[in-house]
Amino acid sequence: MSSGLHGYIVIDKPAGWTSHDVVAKMRRILGERKIGHAGTLDPAATGVLPLAVGDATRTLEYLADDSKTYLADITFGVETDSYDADGAVTAIREIQDVDRAQIERALGEMLGPREQVPPMYSAIKIDGKRLYDAARRGETVERPPRQVTFFALNLIDWQPPVAQICVDCSKGTYVRSLAFDLGRTLGSGAHLSGLVRLRTGPFALADAWTISSLQILADEGRDVLRSWWSQVAHHPDASILHLPTLILNDGDARRWHQGGTVLRDANSGIGPESGPVRAYDAGGNWIGIGVPAKSGSAWAPAKVVGSGIDMLSIQDEADSRG
Repeated sequence: MSSGLHGYIVIDKPAGWTSHDVVAKMRRILGERKIGHAGTLDPAATGVLPLAVGDATRTLEYLADDSKTYLADITFGVETDSYDADGAVTAIREIQDVDRAQIERALGEMLGPREQVPPMYSAIKIDGKRLYDAARRGETVERPPRQVTFFALNLIDWQPPVAQICVDCSKGTYVRSLAFDLGRTLGSGAHLSGLVRLRTGPFALADAWTISSLQILADEGRDVLRSWWSQVAHHPDASILHLPTLILNDGDARRWHQGGTVLRDANSGIGPESGPVRAYDAGGNWIGIGVPAKSGSAWAPAKVVGSGIDMLSIQDEADSRG
């Protein structure tokens, strides 16, 4: 049984904090070093920032591929060099001709797959250099467009010059670029003036904890926070629940932990064509992620974790100490 904390904890990121700031703070609060975040949020943005703790970090790559939902405030009539409110104003235009119907029509035309050019003020590397470093030097770099998908773009409110839009989109989407493109489409210019991330993959804002509330628990003693872990955190497999399930008997589980392949059960209905699987031992403990072996008739462990992750282990250990 692992002695550390494992699982996903969803943070409601406060404005002004970088994603790295949140990770650093939570390392101090939890007393854990192995923490990673899924999906950077700009400092000015708030909302859902899932943190993977312990063995949950082994599944971050799956969460990074998930779609996201945002509530965006887009202010028309003003463009900035960063496409958001933190940048320098580059253009001011009249917005008399912009109305609700025009915005909804433009949003409808943006639905589905499309190419999007990232903003200069972004962490993307081109020729090994961060774009935002070049932007701070006053340089403009040619940015290749990226393929993104908008699954839903709903106008929630229009109080000129600000439109509030619910954005459901694929990974890699810049909502700042959406604001810029929308402003250019309507001829008025626009920038992102507010952003709340409502969802990342399976994690929603309703699941989120504020840093201050977790700090209160930690101030009562780290053991108190650890005893709450099973109520605060999601299981480490929470980001891979969409994968098929592979349950191993005791013998197969031992081979799994030794790095050996396990034969595919013809009766399970899970064949190599199913792609990755999440594996559990006979006790229901998550023991990793499997991929089809080269033979095509077996599963090979791609990621092996502990001897099984039990979310209640921290509570049990705390109870045993009295």
